[in-house]
Amino acid sequence: MRQRFSLARLLASTSVVAALAMGLGGCTAMSKLSDVTGSVGGPRAEAAATDRAPTDPVRAVEVYGERYRANPKDADAALGYGQALRANGQRAQAAAVLEQATIANPGNKTLLALYGRALADNGNFQQAYDVLSKAHSPDNPDWHLLSVQGTALDQMGRHEEARSYYASALKIAPGDPGVLSNLGLSYMLSRDLPKAEEALRQAYASPRASTRVRQNLGLVVGLQGRFAEAETIVKADLPPDQAAANVAYLKDMLSRSEGPRGGPKRTPVASLSQPD
Repeated sequence: MRQRFSLARLLASTSVVAALAMGLGGCTAMSKLSDVTGSVGGPRAEAAATDRAPTDPVRAVEVYGERYRANPKDADAALGYGQALRANGQRAQAAAVLEQATIANPGNKTLLALYGRALADNGNFQQAYDVLSKAHSPDNPDWHLLSVQGTALDQMGRHEEARSYYASALKIAPGDPGVLSNLGLSYMLSRDLPKAEEALRQAYASPRASTRVRQNLGLVVGLQGRFAEAETIVKADLPPDQAAANVAYLKDMLSRSEGPRGGPKRTPVASLSQPD
């Protein structure tokens, strides 16, 4: 059976090894777009989610859940609880909590942004896109949200539309390595590997580039048959054990991109199934 790779996992990756282990939203629930999909909650949400937050995800769910149940209509309590649930992998419950919170607090764009993110976690990409459209406006766009919407569009196979959102985000945040990385992966999904590499090399050149950017570049270079170069990229600045694991994973991913014996090589493409 043909192996398909989730775009969300690729966009969320902090290393090649982690690429299929972290979903859209993954383990860093309120990470910047360069880590997953943007700081969609804004400063208020981050404050709600991090103020005296327990470091243990299970404990965080307990603490914020207690606050939320004491007053389900409190926006900050809902933000903290939804964030904790997402960090703990309870994505469906997070979406349900945030949906009720948006009903109780109509027009709260911070809640709408996090709700849209939770919907994307659950694979509800069209609904996520629609909700996120209400979380900012054309006259006051949020570049983080523009890029989140781009990832949702990419998940739906609407790559050209997705790239227009990345382009708009880059007008506001020129050279942002996270947006450039997402743009590169968008090109990868439509099998335009030279353009994918071009965007990822721009991201990689940024002093703010994360490990994830480097590993995504290694993947695209490897998909073009330049494995020695890809291996050098994914091993850079890593402890020996992690470097070896990354190389092993890269080899596995590239082998899975091969077609049937004797057939052409193919690029991993997006799966519209719910990301892990």
